[in-house]
Amino acid sequence: MSRCRGGRVGRNNFVMIKGRPPRLGQLFQTYAPPLFFVTICTIHRQTIGDLEAAHHAFEAYVRRARDEFGVGVGRYLIMPDHMHLFVRGGDDFKLAQWVNGLKRAISVALGATKKRPLWQPGFFDHLLRNDESNTQKWKYVWRILYARA
Repeated sequence: MSRCRGGRVGRNNFVMIKGRPPRLGQLFQTYAPPLFFVTICTIHRQTIGDLEAAHHAFEAYVRRARDEFGVGVGRYLIMPDHMHLFVRGGDDFKLAQWVNGLKRAISVALGATKKRPLWQPGFFDHLLRNDESNTQKWKYVWRILYARA
């Protein structure tokens, strides 16, 4: 038998963990959909160019996502070569699909094409587990901003 984080893995390949599991009522009373911290970078760190047009396209996309799909965007920061944002959707929220739509909306507003793309493929995301990590991520964004100033 091998040890596994305070429990024992037995012959039946299940883990016995000491202590009581949380009650269903406790789990679902405080349930909120996941909150993601997302970073999107331009390809080869090129500058976005017209930050005001990018901001207007961002706001329009976020407003539509909120009104039509119940997606919420919290704090965000659009910088010359990347952006950071906090986003939360419902149970059927697909982060990758939503981010691709956001990148497409900003690209169209700025005149980017397939031959001259604006964004690098993919994005970076982090699932936030509590308010503390939310605050930590936002402080990280502000440290970057002030380091550039």
